[in-house]
Amino acid sequence: MNKKAVVLSYPEGVEAPFLTAKGKNHIAEQIIQLAKENSIPIVKNVETTEIISLQEIGEFIPEETYTILAKIFAFIKMKEG
Repeated sequence: MNKKAVVLSYPEGVEAPFLTAKGKNHIAEQIIQLAKENSIPIVKNVETTEIISLQEIGEFIPEETYTILAKIFAFIKMKEG
């Protein structure tokens, strides 16, 4: 099984989240480990990761992922308090 990881950024004032990093297998493991070490929230959603990983770094996320990512970002904000 190929493990994949994507990293998104959504700074204030930007029209949509965009891809800042992505990786497969060993690189994905490194991304996940760095996120854990830096207390960055990790959300596992295989389908969404598959779609977003098709984008190039720096590109906005595809519109078909807006709804699920809005739910994910809202969940993260709620957990951060």
